Amino acid sequence: MQAPAGKRFSLRERMCSFSFAFKGIATAVSTQHNFRIHLVAFVLVIAAAVIFGISPFEWCIVLLASALVLSLEIVNTAFEFLVDMVSPQYQEKAGRIKDLAAAAVLVAAILAAAAGLIVFTKYILVFFSTSSVIR
Repeated sequence: MQAPAGKRFSLRERMCSFSFAFKGIATAVSTQHNFRIHLVAFVLVIAAAVIFGISPFEWCIVLLASALVLSLEIVNTAFEFLVDMVSPQYQEKAGRIKDLAAAAVLVAAILAAAAGLIVFTKYILVFFSTSSVIR
């Protein structure tokens, strides 16, 4: 998409757009319990990845799965705020919209957990098999 005629690229405007994005992340962190839970899980997964020394390909899987879950949680939050704004009183269709957005997060989280199991199972098995030898 091109900028409107006469509109020039502005580094300042680009920096402002980043500040809006960070403001959105801050909103998700400060208002959404599930987003904070996903962030804690993300930090734990990254710590495990560093400790186990996973491969570059496995890093890609872990990071993409994590990005999907965190991003969908933010989109879910946006849907919730939007639905609450346009439909302050309960409506069945508004509830369905929220349920569908939440379902997208749930599906991503389940599949991310499955990907995590696939990536980390061999490392965990090796860890426990070598730690039992040490005893």
